[in-house]
This record gives sequence, structure tokens and C-alpha cells, in this order.
Amino acid sequence: MKAAYTKPFLTAAFIILADQIIKTWVRAHMHMGEEIHLLGSRGMLRYTENNGMAFGLEWGGDAGKLALTLFRIVAVCGIIYTLVYLIKHKYHRGLIMNVALILAGAMGNIIDSTFYGLMYKYAPLFHGKVVDMFYFPLLQGTYPSWFPFWAGESFEFFRPIFNLADASICVGVIMILLYQKRYFKHEKPEIASPNSEMVEE
Repeated sequence: MKAAYTKPFLTAAFIILADQIIKTWVRAHMHMGEEIHLLGSRGMLRYTENNGMAFGLEWGGDAGKLALTLFRIVAVCGIIYTLVYLIKHKYHRGLIMNVALILAGAMGNIIDSTFYGLMYKYAPLFHGKVVDMFYFPLLQGTYPSWFPFWAGESFEFFRPIFNLADASICVGVIMILLYQKRYFKHEKPEIASPNSEMVEE
């Protein structure tokens, strides 16, 4: 039974470690806003930090930042409990691994928001900023004149800058949504026919 816990938690630990190594490297070798082009203008590292949620979203200033960090910690405790429950009750391995991905992503960003302020001496505990770096503006252009609301405005896909932890959460959530019927499949109970209940004299 112990072996069933090893793979998902090792996977989560590996992703957390890789996420922190990348973030530490970016902080040590890049200036804020600096870019390193990996795929020309369509894929690059761009060092940025944010106070809020995944993909640079923010909420509620300092008070919102503190509330969000504390909520993340509570959420991670819930995810750990869920992961242990799924393993214990032998749910689908794919579901277990995807929950492990979500756990890894949540933990990766919690480390930033909880400890980075103290580690890098710019904010108190729970007020650190999350480091983001992956930027893939694959499509760029202008909305046509007939397009509602944003006619003539520029658009860009994919605009958000994210990190490995964000990507891990997204992959886990998307896979669960795509394969939920397989993950939560239940065997239908067999209905005995009237003839099967007949007792031979």
C-alpha cells in the first residue's frame, strides 16, 4: 500500500523542486522585464512577479494578498487530504496523478507567496510575490472593424505570463475535466431477471 503513495507524491515533489529551481535561476540571472528568446518572438522567458493568482491575476491589495495566501495554504491541506483519500480508496491512477499535479502547482506558488518576501527581504511573511517567466505570444494582430466591443484594438494569444506551477495546475484540472467519465466511472449494478429468482421444485 505504501508504494501507491510513492509515485504521486514523488511526482509532486519533483515538480515543486523544478519550479523552484527555475524561479531561483530567473531571479539570479535576469532583471525584471528582461527577455530571453527561446522561440523567436513566439516563445520566451520574461521575468515578472505578481502579487496574486495564477497567470498574473491580482485581487484586493495587501489584505487580499494575505487572504489569498492563507486560502492557498488551507486549500493545499484539502488537496493533500483528497489525494490521500483517493489513493487509500484506489481511485483511477490518472485521477490520482492529476490531483498530484494540482498539489504540486499550488505548493510551488505558496512557497513564493509565503517565504519569498522574507528570503529576499522585500516583504513580511505571507506577502511574497510569485515569480513568473514563461511567455508565449503565439498570435498577434488587430480585431477587425466589424468585431463587437474590441473593434480595431490589438489582440494577443497567449498573453499571460506563467510559471511551471501554473502549468501544472492547468494540466491537472484540464485532464480531470476531459477524462472525468473515465475517472469517476461506476459499475452499474446487475438487475436480476424474474426468471433467475425462480426456484426449481
